[in-house]
Amino acid sequence: QINFVACQLFALLAAFWFRIYLGPSHASSAVRHAFATLFGIYFAVFCFGWYSIHLFVLVMMNYGIMNMASIPNIHRYSFVVAMGYLTLCHISRIYIFHYGILTTDFSGPLMIITQKITTLACQLHDGIGRQAEELTAEQNRLAIKTRPSLLEYLSYLLNFMSIIAGPCSNYKDYIAFIEGRHVHMKLLEVNWKQKGYDRLPDPSPTGAVMYKLCITLVSLILFLTLTKNFPMAYIIDKEFLDKTPFLSRLGYLYVVTQAAKPKYYFAWTLADAVNNAAGYGFSGVDERGTFRWDLLSNLNIWNIETATSFKMYIENWNIQTAAWLKRVCYDRAPWYPTALTFILSALWHGIYPGYYFTFLTGILITLAARAIRNNCRHYFLSSVPLKIAYDVVTWVVTQLAVCYTVAPFVMLAVEPTIKFYKSMYFHMHILSILVLLALPIRPQAHSIRKPQNQVVQNSVKSK
Repeated sequence: QINFVACQLFALLAAFWFRIYLGPSHASSAVRHAFATLFGIYFAVFCFGWYSIHLFVLVMMNYGIMNMASIPNIHRYSFVVAMGYLTLCHISRIYIFHYGILTTDFSGPLMIITQKITTLACQLHDGIGRQAEELTAEQNRLAIKTRPSLLEYLSYLLNFMSIIAGPCSNYKDYIAFIEGRHVHMKLLEVNWKQKGYDRLPDPSPTGAVMYKLCITLVSLILFLTLTKNFPMAYIIDKEFLDKTPFLSRLGYLYVVTQAAKPKYYFAWTLADAVNNAAGYGFSGVDERGTFRWDLLSNLNIWNIETATSFKMYIENWNIQTAAWLKRVCYDRAPWYPTALTFILSALWHGIYPGYYFTFLTGILITLAARAIRNNCRHYFLSSVPLKIAYDVVTWVVTQLAVCYTVAPFVMLAVEPTIKFYKSMYFHMHILSILVLLALPIRPQAHSIRKPQNQVVQNSVKSK
């Protein structure tokens, strides 16, 4: 953890230096690629020692696949090799270290690199191996028309801004950033002449970085003061279960889940700030004319804490991983996209049984929540009081459902997970099944979609 924080703080300083002294107007793309790559490799070795060899082996194996495999199969081979290697590393952790976390836990960077490898392979397949009319609007925009060079490939996968904690970004966005086109591409979408500007503005990320560093500091303080004082293991303590009523246990479950969040808020917001400090992450201008630096943001804390649906919560938590799952699985799954996406997410996280309890429970609750929303929500939109009541109830249910779902993710093992669900009387499982039995389920157009842009987009929006 000390190595992680030290590397990320050093990366933050390096990112400022990179933007000021190695900006596109001061250095060539090759120099920027080389610097980002070499510093990334150094950080990996410093943080993980000889375990970092796993990162480099996977990167080079897939570079061979990308250059030798046929375009129709490049995404399949890359996916199988990357996910297979990641899974083998996960297996070694669970059997060798017995649910412990390595002091030098290299699985996090390996998971990010797996996302990038599969993203690159799918977008390369879209750009060379498929016709434009077969792609969605997003797939068309992100499709890659030529194989990257070795330097571009290594820079994308191993750059110092994202080697430690991510996030995963799209290859075309990263290359545009290195070449100095990243910000202008987003600004060209806005008609600046109508706003009184003679030329494109030059937005600075400094304000966004300072704001995110404040969030990081608050998250760190909460982690040090709350997280260790409210351990998840206490909710299955025998004395606690014997003396605490069910509703009080639900309330405490919410508290310990809230206490577990700050470490994720800290790591993801700091990673976002590092990328912004380097000048990467500009996403455009909002309706108020404010420059936005959230292209790579991994969470929206306000939307998480105020979510009134399971879907809204998921969409604002680990955003870049959700985008990766959508691009490599959900949009490409020939059937049962929701179930396959949850299963891939569990496999990507690791092979601890708790992950699978969480994601399989998530499938059930997602389907039940969708059924309730589709069948009941419109009855509560006729008046403001009804809408407020609906939002309050759905907020409470959503937050408790998330707590119920993610508890096994923290517990990891089978025995504490079963003990926890028994103490909760499996109530969310039972309620979800009853909802699915009682309410009609609308057929998913996605499962029978044709390769037409509008059909796919409408299918995703309906979910």
